Amino acid sequence: MLLGVVLLYVGVVLIVNGIWLVGTAYAAAAARRAPAMDMETVAVGGSARRGLAEEAAAGQELAGERVVASPRRNAEATPWFIQNREVAVLNIFTGFVGVAVATTYIVLGATRTVPAVGLVEIRAGGFILLFAFTYLWVAFNQFLNAGGRALGWYSLFVAITAIPAGIYTLQAANGNAASIWLGIDWFAWAVLWAMFWALLTLERPIARITGWVAILEGLGTSWAFAVAILEGKVLF
Repeated sequence: MLLGVVLLYVGVVLIVNGIWLVGTAYAAAAARRAPAMDMETVAVGGSARRGLAEEAAAGQELAGERVVASPRRNAEATPWFIQNREVAVLNIFTGFVGVAVATTYIVLGATRTVPAVGLVEIRAGGFILLFAFTYLWVAFNQFLNAGGRALGWYSLFVAITAIPAGIYTLQAANGNAASIWLGIDWFAWAVLWAMFWALLTLERPIARITGWVAILEGLGTSWAFAVAILEGKVLF
């Protein structure tokens, strides 16, 4: 059940972060179409004001190309646009939920009298921390407007780690539907985190497609899985 709680918020955070990525990509595209700085003089009540363009969103590098500035009206014209610090709230909460559950698993596993059971719980706690730390780091970068290259390298580490995790989970499934679902999820997460690496570290222009993949995986690998676990439809 604890895994279901974590997956519930992982699903939500993937969906919202996916929407944020898509909105950032739209804002970056609008900025490329508009002049870097809006120096237009607008008459207001006989006086003149000069408006400077503001940055569309922190992390403009996510679109694979650094955007210097974009008018706020263009960035906020789409409902997909979400402010960085607003998304960071959900990332922080989900990260701490993951830390709490992972710590519970690790403590329980360390105190088990049956080593095999304890090993499974400690392994689960370690894997959950991979995700929890990702969301806390994303939130940190969103507050600081950091570029995210180091986070990209960490994402590659998570992607590589997810592959043997998926193999192990499927090998140990023994026909259990929940374990098979989780094993497939690991491979899907490996693809998504590899995309984060390409997006953040290699600066490939794949922000929009990465956002959509995050939304779809949030629905299929996490949210739906969590609901099935919490409702008792699938059991480990």
